[in-house]
Amino acid sequence: MGDATPPKEHLLIVLPLPPNQELLDGIKKKHPGITIKYHVVQFGVAFGHVPHDIPDEDFLEATILVTLGAISADVKLLKNIKLIHLFSAGADRLVNTPVWNETKIPITNSSGVHGPQISEWVILQILSNNHKQKTLLEWQQKHYWGKHTELGFIKDYVGQRLGVLGYGAIGRQTARICKGMGMDVIAYTASPRTTPESKKETGYIVPGTGDRDGLIPSAWYSGLDKAPLHNFLKQDIDVLLIAVPLTPQTRHFLGEEEFKILGKKNAFIVNIARGAIIKTEDLITAVKKPFKEGGLRGAALDVTEPEPLPADSELWDVENIVVTPHVSGLGDTYADRAFEILDINLTNLEKGKPLINLVSRKKGY
Repeated sequence: MGDATPPKEHLLIVLPLPPNQELLDGIKKKHPGITIKYHVVQFGVAFGHVPHDIPDEDFLEATILVTLGAISADVKLLKNIKLIHLFSAGADRLVNTPVWNETKIPITNSSGVHGPQISEWVILQILSNNHKQKTLLEWQQKHYWGKHTELGFIKDYVGQRLGVLGYGAIGRQTARICKGMGMDVIAYTASPRTTPESKKETGYIVPGTGDRDGLIPSAWYSGLDKAPLHNFLKQDIDVLLIAVPLTPQTRHFLGEEEFKILGKKNAFIVNIARGAIIKTEDLITAVKKPFKEGGLRGAALDVTEPEPLPADSELWDVENIVVTPHVSGLGDTYADRAFEILDINLTNLEKGKPLINLVSRKKGY
């Protein structure tokens, strides 16, 4: 008898994106024998629901599922699946579904694919606030050549401190840029990073970006409760980047107490993670408070609680709070990079190597 034939993989892709034939042909070429079925669904299909136009047979046949949100609620239909690759960076919306609680199917995510574009959005918001871009745009609309005295002097970011709450791909690329601007960077992670090896990023990072070896932060902090968080926030932070996943531990992680600490430096808050990490009303109060009383200098929110943000929410109208509709991660390279992670893991499966970007059910991300 000859060598055993490797198992044939059946790739089921369910995405709110049109198929990119070049990408799919590349996967077929690198992984001979793989079959691909592609279903385009509406954006926003909820986890745990099967879109009506996807036959049960397609789920049953699949050995690998690529999806942003459509996963069968009937785990019996997933019995042949050996890997689920999420097109999203977060897995929080999957946590309470049958596939999470009733199976042990490995789940990988697309964390890292939008590190460059989200970090650019972060820098845009930091600089726009600092250089009073909103005022300048208003002057332009009015055709008004304002006086220097009306604008005031701008304090540049040299010597100021960026605190990164969640030092993953986005935090590392933002740290890289801010370091180039002359800022000091400190990092906060859930678990301690006390050795050079533990500070390295093991997930996907866009080549030429980020801080793979974790050499940029001047100091590292860690923990899952308020005491270590407060110790981190007390380190004279000028700009706080929130980049942690939403878990039971991080839900409403930042509220009145935390903003009071940050108010001592009149910090600027940037949230690109999940809206529920912040207590919204407490943030509004802290931003509206005068600087002399410990008010925050402002906030930039690409995520809110809830989403979409209701038209009557006070957040829209608070001076020095910028709200964008969860768009910081949009980019024309998103799909290419997400499929690159899938391609890497297909190779790892074939060679019996560990998967990258593996989601931990215990941690929730």
